[in-house]
Amino acid sequence: MQHRTIAPLLSIIPGLGQFYNKQWVKGLVFLILGASFVVAFGDLLNMGFWGLFTLGTEVPRDNSIFLLAEGIIALIVSAFGLGIYYWNLKDAYKNGKLRDENFPVTSLKSEYQNLIGQGYPYLISGPSLFLLIFAVIFPILFSFALAFTNYDLYHSPPANLADWVGLETFAEIFTVDIWRSTFFDVLAWTVIWTLVASSLQVSLGVFLAIVVNQKEVRFKKFFRTILVLPWAVPGFVTILIFAGLFNDSFGAINNDILAFFGMNPIPWMTDEKWARVALILMQGWLGFPYIFIVTTGVLQSIPEDLYEAATIDGASIFAKFKNITMPMILIAMAPIVITQFTFNFNNFNIIYLFNGGGPAVAGSTAGGTDILVSWIYKLTMQSSQYSLAAALTILLSIFVIGIALWQFRRTNSFKEGA
Repeated sequence: MQHRTIAPLLSIIPGLGQFYNKQWVKGLVFLILGASFVVAFGDLLNMGFWGLFTLGTEVPRDNSIFLLAEGIIALIVSAFGLGIYYWNLKDAYKNGKLRDENFPVTSLKSEYQNLIGQGYPYLISGPSLFLLIFAVIFPILFSFALAFTNYDLYHSPPANLADWVGLETFAEIFTVDIWRSTFFDVLAWTVIWTLVASSLQVSLGVFLAIVVNQKEVRFKKFFRTILVLPWAVPGFVTILIFAGLFNDSFGAINNDILAFFGMNPIPWMTDEKWARVALILMQGWLGFPYIFIVTTGVLQSIPEDLYEAATIDGASIFAKFKNITMPMILIAMAPIVITQFTFNFNNFNIIYLFNGGGPAVAGSTAGGTDILVSWIYKLTMQSSQYSLAAALTILLSIFVIGIALWQFRRTNSFKEGA
């Protein structure tokens, strides 16, 4: 039997394959690592996997949510352990193969130099990867797992246990009347809100940047400073100020501006349609300065030679705008515009701070201006529908990621950079 076969077979017990290849130090390291892993994480893996499969069997002793979290940690730790175990097997096979081909096995010194030479970036980023796993990957896995349970107000520890229910929660979104009608109503408003609010802020920012960039306009620095000011104020402060201005009872818009023109007060906060109009106007105000700044930078980077050549060819102002200015802006701005759409799709702050997603809607668990992310917040914090909120989060993530990837793949700026 060849060494490349015997060594990995012996490495089923970590380190024995390296001992077979006469790599004593490395074999000892793998053996200690393997033994330490079993000793250190044996109880965690045992309890974690039991909890992950059962979510507890006895109240109030077992807490389903704690067991679920412990089970996910056990999965992550197991992934690390399997990675080291695979490294042990691969190393035994590689050196066994070298022996079969009558080459010397790799020395510890050469492997250290190889690690420093080729794996240095991975070695340096190791701690940050560890933090990333527990700060990002763990919450994602936990939310994902929660969507497949029945964790809600009536299945909450310590009084009750949660159970695995498979895709039942996802099915309820589309089969239970109140969830289905609320989901499609909120989804429709979320899409409208995203398209209209994003288009408004992008259009306004680009338009103002083009106007201010004209040669004939004087005091450009002054106008640019004024137009950037909305961006200088923290967003939540601006939203709260607007909430006061739009207030039905004491807001300045009803009592001063509309009254000045002899118009009747508008129920900005208590009427669903007017509340949506107010939100879109507010987002236009909040979002256009960033687009204005970026577009101004793009306009100043367009070579003046292009416009001079177009002028010599007799091109009109409209033709220059259509064939030079807009294509240059669109290519440079496309990724930023896409991020504006994805941001507004999940723009929780403005919805929640303005009127808490209200006004209330009869027969619905969401308010009249709630978008998906704010509805998920209410399901979690107010209705204790944790599994339903987790399922909606997954659907929301799939929708946003899918649309963003589709848009990025169709963007010329990325095609030209490839």
